[in-house]
Amino acid sequence: MREGYEGTGPGAITPDGCAVELYTRLPIGDEPDIIAAAAPKGAHILELGSGVGRMTHALLERGFTVTAVDESAEMLERVRGARTICSPIEDLDLGEKFDVVLLASFLVHAGDAEVRRGLLRTCVRHLAEGGSVLIQREGEDYHANVPRERVDPSGFTVRIVSSEPIGDGVNSVRAEYEFPDAVWTQTFRARPLTKEQFEEALEETGLRVDEYLTDNKIWVRAVPTA
Repeated sequence: MREGYEGTGPGAITPDGCAVELYTRLPIGDEPDIIAAAAPKGAHILELGSGVGRMTHALLERGFTVTAVDESAEMLERVRGARTICSPIEDLDLGEKFDVVLLASFLVHAGDAEVRRGLLRTCVRHLAEGGSVLIQREGEDYHANVPRERVDPSGFTVRIVSSEPIGDGVNSVRAEYEFPDAVWTQTFRARPLTKEQFEEALEETGLRVDEYLTDNKIWVRAVPTA
């Protein structure tokens, strides 16, 4: 388990506190449509932090070729139809280039700034000429609007219970997922980034914002500065 990360509930728990069975239950939202609109038709996508393949499978259905990377072998066992690679993202070096590199799930907000730099360097290292990095960042009120909860139409409740500063600009966040038959929790570290701080983080690894893809600026297309 990574320092500052913890998960509880039935089944396997990954090093960052994610529960494998939980993620097999969570529905996918509009993210695949956002990605599909921003990626070239039929693009080869490197998906970093694929988990059980919720996004992977939706992208395959839209005609993309996907290489799915995750540090959890238990997560990758659930992925179908894509090449899978078990590795920490920051250590990945496939010697290959991709049309699109996908860094979703707020991974850019890693509590450890050096881990964040490693994630973004991996994105740059695997980007083909003319390619782009699609990044999902936190909403502006992610850490301020707590506690909060949302009841999903399918019948489960997700709560962000707390987000507490622990020093050096990092927060410890606790989330709960309550289903009729099971409850999972996850505690993780996240570094809030303003729009300006996010853009500075990109620049220090050789990236710049090409376009904010959604009105809330959560989805971003980045390209190399050089």
